[in-house]
Amino acid sequence: MSVTFHGVRGSTPCHGDDIVRYGGNTSCVSLAIPGEDPILFDLGTGLRYFGLRLPLDRPFSGTCLLSHLHWDHIQGLPFFKPLLDGGANLSLYAPAQQSGRDAAQIFSETVKPPLFPINFSEFPGNVDFHSVGDDEFAVGTAQVMSRFVPHVDSTLGYRVTWQGKSVTYLSDHQMPANGSCSFSPGAIDLCRDVDLLIHDAQYTTTEFADRDDWGHCTPEFAIRLASEAGVKRLALFHHDPSHSDDMLDEFLGEAIELADQLGVEAFASRERQTVTV
Repeated sequence: MSVTFHGVRGSTPCHGDDIVRYGGNTSCVSLAIPGEDPILFDLGTGLRYFGLRLPLDRPFSGTCLLSHLHWDHIQGLPFFKPLLDGGANLSLYAPAQQSGRDAAQIFSETVKPPLFPINFSEFPGNVDFHSVGDDEFAVGTAQVMSRFVPHVDSTLGYRVTWQGKSVTYLSDHQMPANGSCSFSPGAIDLCRDVDLLIHDAQYTTTEFADRDDWGHCTPEFAIRLASEAGVKRLALFHHDPSHSDDMLDEFLGEAIELADQLGVEAFASRERQTVTV
């Protein structure tokens, strides 16, 4: 399997000379399995660039495992060029309920005038919605585990396993407000002995002290989880929009040193980066 990062930023897309190395698009990661349709984690603004790189000789077919419905994780879908093709099909798995509504209702209520030029139903391509919670299901020949994790509103993490290799996507993860490192059973299920963990690492310790209920965590929290769960490789993800390349180099570099001390191989994710699992 190969994993490509198309958007690694959290909260809102951003642009500038100070973020060119890590990139400014919001959460979108693709998983390529030989002989299978692509699997996407989230639909942030990085999705547009994924769509622009797809072959033009056949309609798109693929799956998205959507963590939750916050803007930074869905903004790319109306700009996903393959949906302009009537033969395209996206199977979209999302948390079963968001404020009493499912994902299909939320997209139809928000992707419409005056917030968007056309109604969501007017896109020629097809989106099949599937509501999931603490579940296991198949996508092609891959096995998927979904588990609810602490965040703001209903949020899922996902683990994809294929031929003995596994990737976990845990983009937005609320650590305890007191700064301690305790983990939910769902997070441990998702991360146990996984080959690659893609995990929230949005705030420095100082920032978290002022934002302890905003739904995110520090790199140290991600590293402690990876260490406890026996993760083989950790991708630090969901970078704060206020963090420049130089700042990310500094504080994620320090986090990677801590990871090394705990026996965890870690790296800071960047747009257009591909890793093999």
